[in-house]
Amino acid sequence: MATTFLSLLFLIFSLLTPALISSSPVQDPEFVAQEVNRKINASVARRNLGYLSCATGNPIDDCWRCDPNWEKNRQRLADCAIGFGKNAIGGKNGKIYVVTDSGDDDPVTPKPGTLRYAVIQDEPLWIIFARDMVIKLKEELIMNSFKTIDGRGASVHIAGGPCITIQYVTNVIIHGINIHDCKQGGNAMVRDSPRHYGWRTVSDGDGVSIFGGSHVWVDHCSLSNCNDGLIDAIHGSTAITISNNYMTHHDKVMLLGHSDSYTQDKNMQVTIAFNHFGEGLVQRMPRCRHGYFHVVNNDYTHWEMYAIGGSANPTINSQGNRFVAPDDRFSKEVTKHEDAAESEWKGWNWRSEGDLLVNGAFFTASGAGASSSYARASSLSARPSSLVGSITTGAGALTCRKGSRC
Repeated sequence: MATTFLSLLFLIFSLLTPALISSSPVQDPEFVAQEVNRKINASVARRNLGYLSCATGNPIDDCWRCDPNWEKNRQRLADCAIGFGKNAIGGKNGKIYVVTDSGDDDPVTPKPGTLRYAVIQDEPLWIIFARDMVIKLKEELIMNSFKTIDGRGASVHIAGGPCITIQYVTNVIIHGINIHDCKQGGNAMVRDSPRHYGWRTVSDGDGVSIFGGSHVWVDHCSLSNCNDGLIDAIHGSTAITISNNYMTHHDKVMLLGHSDSYTQDKNMQVTIAFNHFGEGLVQRMPRCRHGYFHVVNNDYTHWEMYAIGGSANPTINSQGNRFVAPDDRFSKEVTKHEDAAESEWKGWNWRSEGDLLVNGAFFTASGAGASSSYARASSLSARPSSLVGSITTGAGALTCRKGSRC
């Protein structure tokens, strides 16, 4: 009876928040890009004026990291996202759930106290951790809607097994987790809600797999060395922000869009902001298809093949990033127009504005972005790109302790 009552409450909550669970694309993505840039420039201005001694110019971090009582105000984080995933509320207004057991012995009947038990519940939950722990999942961690996984205050690693799957659900926040060495899973029974479990075929082995998900925010995670992608979003996923993450030691970093023929991904809209793409990365930071992708104030300090690529006519809006090319003279180009002749890709709208290109790096713009007269998304100047180092200095999972600022 209690489960039925909670399910009814969750249904009512969902019906009362249609704007948050809609997967419809924003009609004017350029407006969202402008809004991101306004918030960045406002944070930079506050820092320069000395309003907050801890301000960094990173509007997400400046929203919550100055608070020494963050541990008592955890759900404030849900108000700090920017970009296309800004309405991802996760488990805001739900109960705090404390993970006390790092085990994952039974993916069909998970034990209370485990991470898997928390993420499959119907009710909104803000999930935290009782202590440092390494969680080796037996199968994919299939999340339900309205959940936040918040690793602040502990060193939490999801590693050595299958990792996180966000499939056909909405309003998910993943924050402050170390995700690495993810393996394939599947050919097994896995529960995805209190009322349902089913057979899973072999998974790709992504760190975070977003499949038909919407209103998703992945922030301040450290990701490396997974079987397939570190963060992949496919099959009509949209309203996503990927921010403040530190990514290292991986080949195909980030795939956004299922295939050239899967046209439902035209609705995909993703903000990629304040991430550090670091040592040991090869390609796909990101690799885009069909949709609209705002890549802003990221620090690219390593790639072996290319940094940003795509096919099937995606719009790529690159603003205020720092691109440090490798010494290999054949890998200086930031961009890669894939699976198309120049006669085709020269019409794709790829723009670079205010990017800092170092060590011979060059960005091949196309479409409207190749013209100096295109309608710019904002007045973002080159000045923010010179601040990328400080804006991204805290990228990755943070060491946050109770009673002090993160």
